[in-house]
Amino acid sequence: MERELRLMKGNEAVAEAAIRAGADGYFGYPITPQSEILEYLMEARPYQTTGMVVLQAESEIAAINMVYGGAACGKRVMTTSSSPGISLKQEGITYIAGAELPCLIVNVVRGGPGLGTIQPAQSDYFQAVKGGGHGDYHLIVLAPASVQEMADFVGLGFDLAFRYRNPVMILSDGAIGQMMEKVYLSPQKERSKEVPEWATTGKPPTRERNIITSLDLDPRAQEVFNQKLIAKYDEIREKEVRYEEFQCQDAEYLLVAYGTSARVCQKSVQLARAEGLRVGLLRPITLFPFPTVRIRELADQVKGMMSVEMSAGQMVEDVMLAANGKVPVVHFGRMGGIVTTPDEVVENLKSKILRV
Repeated sequence: MERELRLMKGNEAVAEAAIRAGADGYFGYPITPQSEILEYLMEARPYQTTGMVVLQAESEIAAINMVYGGAACGKRVMTTSSSPGISLKQEGITYIAGAELPCLIVNVVRGGPGLGTIQPAQSDYFQAVKGGGHGDYHLIVLAPASVQEMADFVGLGFDLAFRYRNPVMILSDGAIGQMMEKVYLSPQKERSKEVPEWATTGKPPTRERNIITSLDLDPRAQEVFNQKLIAKYDEIREKEVRYEEFQCQDAEYLLVAYGTSARVCQKSVQLARAEGLRVGLLRPITLFPFPTVRIRELADQVKGMMSVEMSAGQMVEDVMLAANGKVPVVHFGRMGGIVTTPDEVVENLKSKILRV
């Protein structure tokens, strides 16, 4: 079947994509700028068509623990929120990661810290890729730069979550969540009837009971489990890195940006090249795993790099680690919900890199 063309907000695209991906359940709580996801799902009433459960929980904490329960049953379950709400979910997220359960989490980021602003930002990068809760764990983090990717990453996110038994986060922002673009939607999938062998769905006589927990009081056993997680994350780093390059073949200077900032930087590259500056853009699509190897390769080619973010500078640390001191790496960003302009990026490139 051909994909269906629609004009949708990014938030609406996530909701519709979840239905079409055969999701079993959604548990969430309203917060700007992602409330349209819950509203769309409530209005669509997918329980009447696909059997998908949609529930507004009494809080963000309740929502993530409902996800924990659904994931333990081997179901394709998800939640969405925005920055302060994701903070409230961190305990549940680390439990899910520690229990090695698959689920999908969407963060439509707004400015912070604290309640901050309802305008778009990228200041949750550390929280997403470094493990915002306690313990040694990682989420797989996908960073969409369009409404199309908001939709596409739902199916991809579920696939990765079940492939690695690991939570996956779509790290968007208020601009992409609220903007409207054309989007091609995949045909409806049936909800899976497969029951994973590890799921807690009642004990058949053919196997021992499944116990899902993130608690182990034996320190030696806990260390062995942590080593197992590290091996899994190393496999993810090896197999699941995704990125996009824009005019990097002959670039002398490199912009590194994701999400909305990457959209801005595409125009910045064009403006810079019109002035005779050979500038390229690398857009990380996976923030974990990060495209460290490719950035390190480009560090042998370019004279300098600038990480462009809607934050005080977070991803820039990973760019610096990847460049490994081969070239200067600087940061430029706007905060408080302000989206930078292509001209500002070019001017800061000139002042911060060309004069180094």
